[in-house]
Amino acid sequence: MKDRWQSLPSSVVPHVADAVPLSGGAVNDVWRLTLDDSTTYVLKGSTDAPADLFPLEAAGLAALQERAGIRTPRVFEVSAHHLLMEALRPRPDTETFWEAASRAFAKLHAVRGERFGWDTDGWLGLLPQENTWTDDGHEFFAEHRIRRYLREPKVRRALEPADLAGLERICERLPQLVPAAPSVLNHGDLWRGNLVADAAGEPVFIDPAVCWAWAESDLSMIYCCDPPPERFFRAYEEITPLTDGWQDRMPLLHLREHLSVLAHFGAYGDAVAHVRDVVRVFS
Repeated sequence: MKDRWQSLPSSVVPHVADAVPLSGGAVNDVWRLTLDDSTTYVLKGSTDAPADLFPLEAAGLAALQERAGIRTPRVFEVSAHHLLMEALRPRPDTETFWEAASRAFAKLHAVRGERFGWDTDGWLGLLPQENTWTDDGHEFFAEHRIRRYLREPKVRRALEPADLAGLERICERLPQLVPAAPSVLNHGDLWRGNLVADAAGEPVFIDPAVCWAWAESDLSMIYCCDPPPERFFRAYEEITPLTDGWQDRMPLLHLREHLSVLAHFGAYGDAVAHVRDVVRVFS
C-alpha cells in the first residue's frame, strides 16, 4: 500500500499504517492516512497535476482563514504533487450545522474587495480559473466566467452554434439581468461536498477556488447543487440581505459550473440541457 505514495515527497509516507480512499474528488486522489502512531491526515495528490495547483489551493485556504476568519483545514505539507492536511469529519446534515455554515458563508461575503478577480489565476478542477483584475462585475463574469469557457474545445464540440450565440447574448445583456453588486471574497466552488466538520461538529470549508466576485455567483453553487435546507438561506439573509429576485438569477449565475463540466468532460450528464435552459430563459 505504501508504494502508492513513493512518488510523493511526504515525510509521513514511511509511517503509513493504513489508507482509505475518500470520495468526492473528480480530478485528484484523496486518502485518509493513519500513521503508525494512530495520528490521521488527509493526503490529496496527483503525479500529473499542474505544478502550482496544490500550492494555490493551500494559499486559497489560508486566504479564507486569514481574511474572513472562517475555518479551513490546517495544511502540514504542500508540493507540486500533493497536499497534506488535517483529517476532518463528514458533514452532519443537521439544521444546526447548516445554520452555522450559512453564518460563516455570510461572514465570508462581508469581506469586500476593491475590484473583481485575484492577484493570480487559479484552478477549477484541472482547468485554469481566470482571475484577471477587472473593475466591472458584469465584465468580469462575462469575460472570465462565461466567455473564458467558450474557447474550450470540448465546450465547442458539445454545444451548437445557436447555443454559443445565446451565451454571447447573455454576456451582452448581463447588466440588465444581474443587479450591480460589490466584489466580495468568494470561496469559488462551494457545494455540499466542500463542506466538512471538525471534531466539535463546526463547519470547515475545503477545496476553494478563491477570487473577489459577486456574492450571488458564489451562492449559486450551493443553491443549484443539491441545496441545503431552507434554513441555510434564511440564516444567510439574517446577516447579508439578498437583492429581490436572487433565486431567479441562480441558474444564470450557475452557468460557470455547467460550462466547466463541459470543458472538462464534454457532453457529460445533463450539463448541455442546463445550458440550453439558461439560454432559453435569459437570452
